[in-house]
Formats: sequence, C-alpha cells, structure tokens
Amino acid sequence: MMKPLLVLRRCSSLPCPRPAAPLLLDFLAPSALRHRQYHTTPSYQSTSPAAQPTSEGSKPKYVLNKQQREFLDSALRVNQAGELAATLIYTAQTPQVVRSHPHLRPLMKHMYDQEKGHLTTFNHMIAKHRVRPTAMYPVWEVAATFLGWSTGVMGREAAMACTEAVETEIGSHYNDQVREILSWEADAKSRGEELDDELKEMLPTFRRIRDEELEHLDHAVENDSKEAQPYDPLVNVIRLGCRAAIKISERV
Repeated sequence: MMKPLLVLRRCSSLPCPRPAAPLLLDFLAPSALRHRQYHTTPSYQSTSPAAQPTSEGSKPKYVLNKQQREFLDSALRVNQAGELAATLIYTAQTPQVVRSHPHLRPLMKHMYDQEKGHLTTFNHMIAKHRVRPTAMYPVWEVAATFLGWSTGVMGREAAMACTEAVETEIGSHYNDQVREILSWEADAKSRGEELDDELKEMLPTFRRIRDEELEHLDHAVENDSKEAQPYDPLVNVIRLGCRAAIKISERV
C-alpha cells in the first residue's frame, strides 16, 4: 500500500503572541518576523498541486496556486499598512478638528475606533499566516502623521477631504480583493471544490471592513469635505499618494 502523500503547508495553528506593546507596534510581534516555517497542518497557503483530501462526504478544498498565494500575501501586507496609517491620520487630526468643532469628537472617535479594530484584525492575520510586514513602516508612520496633522491644521473641511480621498482609494482596493476571492470561489465551485475555511472567513471580514471604510467616506462628504480649499489639488495629491503607497507596500 502506498503511503499517503504529506502535503507541506504553512502552519496556521501556532498561537499568535500578543505582547503587551502599543497597538501600533503589535504587528511587529516576533511570530510575524521569524523565518516562515512549513508544516503539515492546514492553512490557506497550501502548496499542493491538487485539491486537498477531506473527510468522507465533504468537497475537496480549493488549493491556491503560487500567484494566488502571492496576491493574498500582498493583500494582507497592504491592508495592515493601510489600517496602521489610518489610525495615525486620525490620531493627528482629531485634536486639531475637535478644538474648533467639539461636536465632531464622537464622530472622530467612532472612525478611529473602527480603524483600530481593522488594524487589530490584520495584525492578527499577518502574524498568523507569517506574512512579512512592509519594510516601509517608518516612512508610512511619518507620512501618515504629517498628513493627519497638516490637514487637521487646515480645518474641518480639509480633514474631511483627506478622509474622502483616502477612503475612496482604500474602498476600491478592498473591492478588488473581494472580487478576486470571489473569482476563486467561482473557480472552486466549477471544479466541485470549496474554499479553505481560512478564505471563507477572510471574505466576509474584507467585506465588512470595506463597508466601514466607505461609511467613513460618507461621513466625510456629509461634513463638507467638498468645501475644502483647494479641494481638487488636495484630494488628487492624497489619492495619488495612497495609490503609490499601496503599490510600494505590495512589494516592499
């Protein structure tokens, strides 16, 4: 009798350390920085060329190819970096905005708290799946803090225009990720397979976070983002910067 083929897969069952460190540094947990290890435990990162065997009566699992795994790695890296930047932007903006418009304090806190929750989610994912965080963290930290502070100083409208610009790009980026995973789901269905449980959990998570980011966009427009002066140059520069940061973080 032939021995069953052992499929090497990334370990997703190891506990994700949660050091008592500030939230913004949580993603630098040792488990995310150690060299990747490969084991026989299941994860979305399977390198098997064939669908994974499952228990009797259930569908075989859809296995990602190298290009799909690289897409997911870069998606998690960009998402974590983007949510890190968002928390820093709101941290720098809020004192400036609420000083002149104290009634906006609950809204600013609400948006910050949601971004903090998003960051915690991707800190966990990036450590669990041993995805390398972006090496651009120090640059994005400075850039996001400066963007938040400068638009906050410019006034409520400029701060909201910043939110509008950032969330327009981020919402589009999450949409691209959701569509990609849905295409994998459709491919799996056509093969008589199903997505791995990890991917099944990621899809609604990405959708929820996308919807919350687009909610921030709506809040910005409702609070006169389009009244910022100068509106077009400000929004266009911020959107261009976001697109550049996404492209760089995908690779670096």
